[in-house]
Amino acid sequence: MLRVLSMVSGGGTNLQAIIDSVKNGMITNTELVGVISNNKNAYALTRAKENGIDAKCISPKDYESREVFNQELLKAVDAYEPDLIVLAGYLVVIPPEMIKKYKNRIINIHPSLIPSFCGTGYYGLKVHEAALERGVKVVGATVHFVDEGTDTGPIILQKAVEVHNGDTPEVLQRRVMEQAEWKILPHAIDLIANGKVEVEGHRTIVTE
Repeated sequence: MLRVLSMVSGGGTNLQAIIDSVKNGMITNTELVGVISNNKNAYALTRAKENGIDAKCISPKDYESREVFNQELLKAVDAYEPDLIVLAGYLVVIPPEMIKKYKNRIINIHPSLIPSFCGTGYYGLKVHEAALERGVKVVGATVHFVDEGTDTGPIILQKAVEVHNGDTPEVLQRRVMEQAEWKILPHAIDLIANGKVEVEGHRTIVTE
């Protein structure tokens, strides 16, 4: 069984997609062992508790320095003994020592087709605002491994979503979630749980 720890900052819609997919068998060979949030008011924590998943808040605000926070975060992560860490809308920079320790065992979902609209400053609605401003006709989402850069790790899965005339950033964000994020994130976890993703250099080999 793949032991999965999810890290979230907000509402936890991607977390819910993972929970539902484990329950309905879309994700196999997987156990959700915990949820960590940096935000004590994150609805994701409620979602976890309602589904019997251990959940805790570890916030940078509660520690005197980022170094201490990083140490405590890594300690909490290690306690779950995860095989895979899933960043599902986690808006805190992952400590370098954690990236090193869990190399090719941390994945992230980003609401664009990387390398478009990604990197520092591109998160949440900002991604969709930028896409609409640029006038692109196709957007989407990407699941990738996390490395030392921002949205630069090996890509696992991508799914395209059409932009419609009259889209607002909020409408486009919802469509990308429904048509891409909530589908490819659970699928990527299932592939990893069943040994179907290999990392070779900066690329992944995915066998369906």
